[in-house]
Amino acid sequence: MDFEPSDTQRALLDALDALLRRHAGPARSRELAVRGEYDHALDAKLRAGGFFELFADADAGPLEAALAVERIAAELGAVSAVPHLLVLPALGLPSPEGPVVLAVRDDASPVRYGAAARRALLVGPDRCAAAELVPDDATPVPSAYGYPLARVSPAGTTDLDPGTAAAAANWWRVGVSAEAVGMMRKALDLTVRYAKDRTVFRRPIGSFQALQHRLAELSVHVEGARWLTYEAADHGAPAEASAVAAAHTMAAVRRLTRETHQIMGAVGLTREHDLHLWTLRLQQLAAEAGGLRGHRRAVTASRWGAAA
Repeated sequence: MDFEPSDTQRALLDALDALLRRHAGPARSRELAVRGEYDHALDAKLRAGGFFELFADADAGPLEAALAVERIAAELGAVSAVPHLLVLPALGLPSPEGPVVLAVRDDASPVRYGAAARRALLVGPDRCAAAELVPDDATPVPSAYGYPLARVSPAGTTDLDPGTAAAAANWWRVGVSAEAVGMMRKALDLTVRYAKDRTVFRRPIGSFQALQHRLAELSVHVEGARWLTYEAADHGAPAEASAVAAAHTMAAVRRLTRETHQIMGAVGLTREHDLHLWTLRLQQLAAEAGGLRGHRRAVTASRWGAAA
């Protein structure tokens, strides 16, 4: 098995990284978070660059779309990448401009960009429903998690074909896992750099073996999440592989958030430091698509046929 990216993947990621360096990143994220806004400019740039068409592209595919979702999240891109790059194309639906809400049908939990979105995809027990949203359909919710949140209650919905719920849920799990992997890798990189630079008794704290072990274990958890997510995407998001990837990834999120902030001390939670830009968003991702408990139940259901 070849774990090295192909020439096509390298070219794709290089182009995406160049775009994100210009139009995303911590400074842009802080600016949008203050206003609670969706990044329509970045959405338009990604659309013009063809990144929202990767899923069905003959020279790319679902894995490349998942790689793009990972990179966008790592650079704090304030766009609804998961529905645009993975869920909508998996269902054969067009990708509209602007934010698209992904939500569980009849669930009042807050969703990302709900107040700004004009379209929603609601995942039910058997089928999905599409909804056109108007401003009165959304109730903004105060958020400390980096994303503008709102509860969405569409007045009218249009049911899609039976079986669409399973496909949407599986790709949603792959997508949220890819986002979390990108964010975890950034948070871990920040923590490793801090451990190299921060000195105690004239020694970098990263030279202490106990801390090295903790960082090494975090790296193993993040790499495991990354490869499980890639495998699920490359195989077309089968139910078990998607659920396993999401369950492992969200368990890793819990540990990484705790460990990185312990290693960095209180500085990681200050507004001046960037670490919280990733770790607070990770808490919102950990609650989506059923959360850790829901992912684990989906693993049980797909493997042994037990009710989820």
